[in-house]
Amino acid sequence: MTSESAAGGRSPPLRIRGLSKHYGRTIALHEVNLDVDSGEFITLLGPSGSGKTTLLMILAGFVRPNGGSILVGGEEIIVTPPHKRNIGMVFQNYALFPHMNVFENIAFPLRQRRIERKEIAERVQKVLELVHLAGYGERRTDQLSGGQRQRVALARAIVFEPRILLMDEPLSALDKKLREQMQIEIRHLHQRLGMTTVYVTHDQREAITMSDRIAVMNQGRIVQLDTPKALYARPQTRFVAEFIGESSLLPVEIEGQNARLGDRLLKPSASLDGAGGRRWLVVRPEKLSVLDSNGDGSLLNVFEGTVREIIYQGDSFVCYVSLAQGGELAVRNYARSDLLAKIPPPGQPIRLGLGRDDTTIVAEDQ
Repeated sequence: MTSESAAGGRSPPLRIRGLSKHYGRTIALHEVNLDVDSGEFITLLGPSGSGKTTLLMILAGFVRPNGGSILVGGEEIIVTPPHKRNIGMVFQNYALFPHMNVFENIAFPLRQRRIERKEIAERVQKVLELVHLAGYGERRTDQLSGGQRQRVALARAIVFEPRILLMDEPLSALDKKLREQMQIEIRHLHQRLGMTTVYVTHDQREAITMSDRIAVMNQGRIVQLDTPKALYARPQTRFVAEFIGESSLLPVEIEGQNARLGDRLLKPSASLDGAGGRRWLVVRPEKLSVLDSNGDGSLLNVFEGTVREIIYQGDSFVCYVSLAQGGELAVRNYARSDLLAKIPPPGQPIRLGLGRDDTTIVAEDQ
């Protein structure tokens, strides 16, 4: 990925230290620390009320924190007013001016900065081409589709070449197909500009698709910060395991370097600290394999149960299995005839295998 911004200079890093915000007794942010590298696309992901939008609004300057520090390229901006932070913002509702056409909407931040008319025309034309809206300058915003309005809002946010780009759930109003298309378009645009970007969403699939790293937030804290692949494969807590992707969680007891599920000892993917007590086995449905009744499970952690239900979902199927030890697992696989043939009918016994590398044990939430 290039680290050159639209201005031709290096997009600066962002450093957040001890950022706190409370409303009376309600804590919205609790001493948040976060480093965003130059040119990185990082997503704040979490449920409603987790603090992600509050953090974004503080970065934009629209909300004043109770404590902490925000450094952009080494410059403290915690008391800098929003219009002097040189930060671009794409809002959830786009916030376009209905009385202005596309050109005027995009040109607005340039005119606020007293850029010369000729340069404004050149910059707007360039950014219209960048977001695939060349020729749309004279259109009214009410003549645009949802995806086109989203592109105009994005163009307006980057036309003045900001140091950092902030995006607050900009795709939430779009239908599923257009939303997925725009995820890829924004990702490609970021790769071309190399602009340091902080993106907010509650959609975990969107975060996984678009991000270099994801900061999972819960109750005003960042509970895990990692790459999409690492978050999915190695969640650190029950909350992250449940929030990122589809999974079954089963309570286990730790015994040395093994985990006990009922009368079975499971070998996990990573070494445990040896402390006893309850933890959680995280099982991703696509990681399970169906074993023959006399198949070799010596290299796998094996589960035995009874088929409860099989659901066909077009390109895949899900089989729900009630375990002999208690609890339930879901098995997902491609809807191929050879794979479907391995699944016994409901009410019949089944053996499932889970590779040791895919056997993840997580702690209870703090």
